Amino acid sequence: MTTPTPTKAPPARGMRATVDRFFEISARGSSFGAEVRGGLVTFVTMAYIVILNPIILSSGVDVDGDQLGFGQLAAVTGLTAGVMTILFGLVARLPFGFAAGLGINSFLAVSVVGEVTWPEAMGLVVINGLIIVLLAATGLRRMIFNAVPIQLKLAITVGIGLFIAFIGFVNAGFVTSTGFGSPPVGLGADGSIATVPTLVFVVTLLVTGILVARKVKGGLLIGLLSGTVLAIVIEAIWNLGASTENPNGWGLSVPDLPAQWVSLPDLSLVGQVSFGSFERIGVLAALMLVFTLVFTNFFDAMGTMTGLSKEAGLADQKGDFPRLRSALIVEGVGAVAGGAASASSNTVFIESGAGIGEGARTGLANLVTGVLFLAAMFVTPLVSIVPSEVASAALVVVGALMMSQITAIDFRDFSVLLPVFLTVTVMPLTYSIANGIGAGFIGWVILRALSGKAREISPLLWIVAAGFLVFFARGPIEALFG
Repeated sequence: MTTPTPTKAPPARGMRATVDRFFEISARGSSFGAEVRGGLVTFVTMAYIVILNPIILSSGVDVDGDQLGFGQLAAVTGLTAGVMTILFGLVARLPFGFAAGLGINSFLAVSVVGEVTWPEAMGLVVINGLIIVLLAATGLRRMIFNAVPIQLKLAITVGIGLFIAFIGFVNAGFVTSTGFGSPPVGLGADGSIATVPTLVFVVTLLVTGILVARKVKGGLLIGLLSGTVLAIVIEAIWNLGASTENPNGWGLSVPDLPAQWVSLPDLSLVGQVSFGSFERIGVLAALMLVFTLVFTNFFDAMGTMTGLSKEAGLADQKGDFPRLRSALIVEGVGAVAGGAASASSNTVFIESGAGIGEGARTGLANLVTGVLFLAAMFVTPLVSIVPSEVASAALVVVGALMMSQITAIDFRDFSVLLPVFLTVTVMPLTYSIANGIGAGFIGWVILRALSGKAREISPLLWIVAAGFLVFFARGPIEALFG
């Protein structure tokens, strides 16, 4: 009788079991396949940031007349997104992707560098991150998180759903600015869908919606891939090009196979940080800039993590989710890392909801997303193949899924209804999660207090609402002391 040849199957199963226990894959009702698919979908829906962040930041000219290079920014954008996404996955073990935060990068390029240099602007981002880390490490950030009533936490989830759907509609050209005061936005071009890329968005949205409705495994990913293939075929036939050259062309990236697939990343921007802004513009002016960064970073991230954890089914009845403190600390580290690398503050991305919609429930999905971001540093041309019109379809589907949380809110009390309504509507209408949270917090404190329910309001919520009043009035305040 021959002795059977030993196999490597038991060690492999042992390693698989270890990974399963570490990330709690089975415990959260997920699977390795779902995590990999979810991580891939999250990357596909987030990949546009490798192109968009350099476009935004490289457009800013600082007080010395200097600009950041597009290629350098693309490299550090992929680097920080990859490192922070992996770090968050390992520490917090949640499926929330990280990248340069939209809104903060625009604030830096438009407002901040008009007063300071780029290294000084990134120094302010680093200070902002250190403050957030301190608030999280001391437990104050979690205390504020816990002080938020569950109705507002649910409203934040719904608001984010509307927000990312609105982002998808705008990026796809389905909703556009009319250029008039009323109505400010309209359907497509002059009230109709007039471009082929927008039509591709509609087709991708319908195909993806059908797959999700039929509960097809990988429905979001299949929809994204099929939409990309359709876009590549259309571009090969009609050569539409970019919208900057052809009004009927593709929005952010052209779905064309690149001539050069691989390039070495230029990481020379890493470490280009200065704290000389306090001397250049004065302590008070610099502190107001830091205040704006902290408030935006703090509440954007808090709102996003609240929404994503609810969507993933990981939040309890109070809205708390696993390893909350670790998640809040790592999110602050993202701001520090983004500033240190000149990539702008890195934070949780609401597009992670696409991966969650695909089944991601653990940090294993983040490892997939993070590795792909690191690879994107070397294959930036390949990343740009997926047009924003296709990725936008996934955002709209996920936005619709997040809307379902609204059924858990009791609207019979108007002192609950109005703050929730403000939270949900102000987010998409002002293109800011922080604005929506602020409007909801202020509305909640005022209406509940004057309705005889002041004792039910946490003292911290009063303080945060007062802070939001300062945040919303920061323009006049800066002018007063300027």
